[in-house]
Amino acid sequence: MAGGADAQTKQQVTGPVATYWMSAKTTSGFGGMMGGGERPSMASMMGAAMGGGSNVSKTLSLQLGSSRKAPAAPTAEHVPPAALRAGQSLPLLTPRAQPKQRVEETPAAMPENYKPKGRMLIFWGCGQHAKAGQPIVIDFAKMAAGQAPAGLEALSRSLAVTAMQPPSPGRNATYGEWPNEKTRTTVPAGGSLIGDHLIRGNYSPDIQFALTPGQDFLGPLQLTSNAASGQLSWNPVANARGYLATAVGAGEDETMVMWSSSEIQASAFALPEYLSNADLARLVASKALMGPAVTNCTIPQEVLRIAPQAMVQLAAYGGETNISYPPRPADPKTLWNIDWTLKVRYKSQTATMLGMDMAGMGGGEEAGSPEGRGQKPQSPLGAPGLGGAILRGLGGRLPGL
Repeated sequence: MAGGADAQTKQQVTGPVATYWMSAKTTSGFGGMMGGGERPSMASMMGAAMGGGSNVSKTLSLQLGSSRKAPAAPTAEHVPPAALRAGQSLPLLTPRAQPKQRVEETPAAMPENYKPKGRMLIFWGCGQHAKAGQPIVIDFAKMAAGQAPAGLEALSRSLAVTAMQPPSPGRNATYGEWPNEKTRTTVPAGGSLIGDHLIRGNYSPDIQFALTPGQDFLGPLQLTSNAASGQLSWNPVANARGYLATAVGAGEDETMVMWSSSEIQASAFALPEYLSNADLARLVASKALMGPAVTNCTIPQEVLRIAPQAMVQLAAYGGETNISYPPRPADPKTLWNIDWTLKVRYKSQTATMLGMDMAGMGGGEEAGSPEGRGQKPQSPLGAPGLGGAILRGLGGRLPGL
């Protein structure tokens, strides 16, 4: 009996005093062109349209939370390895407390007697042709009249992804972050996380750790696409644990189309920016995400017929690195006093456009010209913001809607 009781002994744990999160993202294609904050050149736009090219940018977000209050003005810094090439010190600034302001949201005004119009067609799964039961058709006029399309409930079903809880001013007694309002140093495309790191401040224990080549930024995605066949191909990214491809485009008659590579009907557009190791394994097993060995997928012809110039996005999820200090004692009877925990999250993403006419990209009105400034693109759904409202209802994360 005593042995059975010992086997069930639950280890007592205190802390952590400090929690540190690093979010590392690699972007190529259209997103990578804007990494330096400057307007992209025609050469970079052509390279992006053809699958990414050398348009690569890296972003790093640092968040430090502590249960301690600073004895004076809070100060903290991250001393990175030289390989990061972002400077000798990254200051973790504590945001200034903002006075609470009452914000009254006013619904967007619609024209008198306005009747919503247009449709959204939703497809999912890789293959030359869409599987039976597709697409789900959302007719906005019918939706406004209370008529929900068949399959919408299943599409809106949650994928039960665990909500992440990063450090924040509301969760921690003291908080610091980088980049911030004072320092926005960028990480160059050749920057690396490999090497020794030190985080120190007046409200946190020192956090020291080393990251290995297997814990670095994910490599850039190089996506190639065939507008006629819908074939998508990409390079295998080392340490990626799952992939997700999506496409969105507009057709005629105020029709919008959305597609994802997920093999299950629940909307993959609801996935967050980063995924935990456990969620990644589960979503790959359920085929909501493509596995790490997959390097191609075909967009169904039914999608291409409606939106031959759809915007395609591809994401590689790299999971997490998790470290606790001191390590957990092997004896469950020994109290585990945790000084700090570290989480590093990884993602690589790219985007391109199907059927882009590169010859026409140099002419017409420039976005920065007097003729092009201040003009909003017409919503393909017949009303500004209506597409975004539908996507928000589905947990959508696609840009520009």
